[in-house]
Amino acid sequence: MTVNLLEFDLDGLTAFCERLGEKRFRAIQLFRWIHQRGARDFDQMSDLAKSLREKLKTSAVVQALPVISEHQSSDGTVKWLFDVGAGNAVEAVFIPEDDRGTLCISSQAGCAVGCRFCSTGHQGFSRNLLTAEIVAQLWFAEHTLRERLKTKDRVISNVVMMGMGEPLQNYSALVPALRVMLDDHAYGMSRRRVTVSTSGVVPMMDRLAVDCPVALAVSLHAPNDLLRDDLVPLNRKYPIDELMDACNRYLVHAPRDFITFEYCMLDGVNDQAEHARQLVELVQRHAGAGVWCKFNLIPFNPFPASGLHRSGAVQVAAFAKILSDAGIVTTVRKTRGDDIDAACGQLAGEVQDRTRVVERMAKRRTIAIEPAGSAARPHKEA
Repeated sequence: MTVNLLEFDLDGLTAFCERLGEKRFRAIQLFRWIHQRGARDFDQMSDLAKSLREKLKTSAVVQALPVISEHQSSDGTVKWLFDVGAGNAVEAVFIPEDDRGTLCISSQAGCAVGCRFCSTGHQGFSRNLLTAEIVAQLWFAEHTLRERLKTKDRVISNVVMMGMGEPLQNYSALVPALRVMLDDHAYGMSRRRVTVSTSGVVPMMDRLAVDCPVALAVSLHAPNDLLRDDLVPLNRKYPIDELMDACNRYLVHAPRDFITFEYCMLDGVNDQAEHARQLVELVQRHAGAGVWCKFNLIPFNPFPASGLHRSGAVQVAAFAKILSDAGIVTTVRKTRGDDIDAACGQLAGEVQDRTRVVERMAKRRTIAIEPAGSAARPHKEA
């Protein structure tokens, strides 16, 4: 049985080479060929012993994901749809900017969290991706773009785990993939330039802080438990105060001295002045010493099944001003790739749902919006 070498971080590849009777330095050479040079043909790997190349031909492959489609936006954003088998497909998005190239990567076929404003969540959930399937998105994008741009320089400088899925619910596959991204023998990315986005899986946040601390973005989207329970169902298990405490614990290990809170602006739902004031109070209550977070306000990208609408520009600006006036660093995300459904919350792919999401979402179509002044529910739900 052959194995896909994209499945391994360097320690895993070293163990694989040892099983073939090879030393660690051979694993390093192989790792460089695969990730730095984009090689998939073992005969190309000229500094490997011929005996090792012959062993690899019968025991291993470097297997990319089949590309179903590619779309390019008018702003330069590129979206790929990758086939991951059994009727499932996932999306990855490359966002070029003057000072960086960012790749948004998927971690699951679908998502089980079911956030109201996210198109992926409305597709349901099929399965976790393998480490090889996560890494393959970066491997393909990096070396395809280098070839198109006729350059040997690195094209992708930043990776955000913000595609389809909740990364921390696929922890065992995520961490080796992150280690490949960070390894100097592979992509050599800074921990500050690799970001994991989570809806708030508190125990896994604590594990990530120890195992592989990278930049962290938390999908907050509401200032109180009553509202967040409706928008982000995971909040019923890990309420806001528990989430904030976990963020502070993560900061002890984080490569940055702040956590980014993502906040999708939903017209008439979470965008009122009182909601902004509640956020200020929440941040100040958990701040300890100094500024410890920043807010990224995200324009909602509407889709029919959500029943939600985008906040107006004036409302977003007023909301941002309340946060900024309180000393909280606040930005408004520029929408990229929305003409090819590649913007935040739009990645849907193709998912053979195993979770009856259409039925569950239909029951939640109408949000029970509490008055903005209602800051907390009476008790924590199991």
